[in-house]
Amino acid sequence: MSDFDSNPFSDADNPFQDPSVQHVRQSIPAGLEEYNPFTDAKPPSAGMAARTAGPTVGTQPAIMKPTEEPPAYSQHQSQEPPQAAAELLKRQEELERKAAELDRREREMQSLSATGGRKNNWPPLPEKFPVGPCFYHDITVDIPVEFQKTIKIMYYLWMLHSGTLLANLVGCLAWFCVDSSRGVDFGLSLLWLLLFTPCSFVCWYRPLYGAFRNDSSFRFFVFFFVYICQFGIYVIQCIGIAGWGASGWISALTCLNSSIPVGILMILVAALFTSLAVLSLIMFKKVHSMYRTTGASFEKAQQEFATGVMSNKTVQTAAANAASSAAQGAFKEQM
Repeated sequence: MSDFDSNPFSDADNPFQDPSVQHVRQSIPAGLEEYNPFTDAKPPSAGMAARTAGPTVGTQPAIMKPTEEPPAYSQHQSQEPPQAAAELLKRQEELERKAAELDRREREMQSLSATGGRKNNWPPLPEKFPVGPCFYHDITVDIPVEFQKTIKIMYYLWMLHSGTLLANLVGCLAWFCVDSSRGVDFGLSLLWLLLFTPCSFVCWYRPLYGAFRNDSSFRFFVFFFVYICQFGIYVIQCIGIAGWGASGWISALTCLNSSIPVGILMILVAALFTSLAVLSLIMFKKVHSMYRTTGASFEKAQQEFATGVMSNKTVQTAAANAASSAAQGAFKEQM
């Protein structure tokens, strides 16, 4: 078997070294050696092969340079996602506001159906108290969602107002204890507490409450007029003229000469009056800016006033009596 395994061409010359074979190989056109018959590409021509066969040292691939700047929509597209997110957040806040408004109205209807109507709940007095509540007060039910924060701040401001008047009474009482000639200040401080506490609630807080509840232009004007007067009273009380029943700065500095602890107490009351004046001015501007966005106007206030007066039963009765009296007088003159 070893005879068959040996290479029979081992002693023969290489057939590719034959001169005829070498002549045929030399006559093949350039570039044909790389031609693959199994691809769709055509063999390059001789001229193309000569051009491609040139030197390739130092050559770089062709790079197309843009003749125009990139379009501007790329920056706009990069800004679209934040704008879309802001728009979605705005819509979500609006939907939440509407949902809160619907929930408020639903709770209001439930409270009305359960009690058979609005039942006064302010001031919160015990059931066995001889005098019952005078007003219905529920900010989450009566006031729209966008105005509830402002009304709550004004309600807290009224509570601070009442507490300051009480502190003023204590300060004037202490001043009267160390100086017996200050009985007028103590008496006036008691009067201011009993007078300004309910009047402030009825005259400027309730009109503002009703203005935001019913979108009433007339109530807005009532609030503005009374609150300007209230601001002036705060300034006078902050000054603290002696004999006016206010523990202001002048009264506090005067009391320091007779008693330092009482003077310090009155200085604290004067600081409260000063804070009330500043906060009142800030809230006045805020309410006025919100009033301008509600669409209220002086013409609407006049219309509401005229409608309210004409629909009042007392006014109607008085007008009917006056008309009948005038008619009877004219009839008697003719007779």
